[in-house]
Amino acid sequence: MESEIRTVVTFESTAFNMTEPKDYFINHCCFGDDVAEWVIRELRKQGMGTDEKPGQEDFGWYLNFEAAGIGHTFVIGHRPHGESEAGTWIGWLERKRGLIRSILGGRRRGIEASAAQAIHQILTASPMVRDVRWHFPRDFDSGIERGASSPLTPP
Repeated sequence: MESEIRTVVTFESTAFNMTEPKDYFINHCCFGDDVAEWVIRELRKQGMGTDEKPGQEDFGWYLNFEAAGIGHTFVIGHRPHGESEAGTWIGWLERKRGLIRSILGGRRRGIEASAAQAIHQILTASPMVRDVRWHFPRDFDSGIERGASSPLTPP
């Protein structure tokens, strides 16, 4: 039986904008466009196909890419801790699905380990990023943030 893949990642970084809202943000707290653009560049260096530019959600940004020939989406947002602290970047992997399959929960199923590994490699190789932690979505969604150092670490 295959190991379950952790698909939610948290990390710390002060290298990206998390204080200055841009006029193109849907909401004033939609930070992460620069993180998403950086991830796109790094995925391309790994030879992966990506969207040209990230898309915006009401809370952050997303980008589409292919891993193992399968479409995936990486969503990124920022959770501030307070005025003096940098806060935490939160990202999660999904399968790229159509409307009906998305409604039926298909985005959380069938995520390739190579997609998680590609994101993990980008984050852990960068001196701009620290404290990379991977979480199971069910735990993270419940407020339990006991993350592992890798998306593929056994439970």
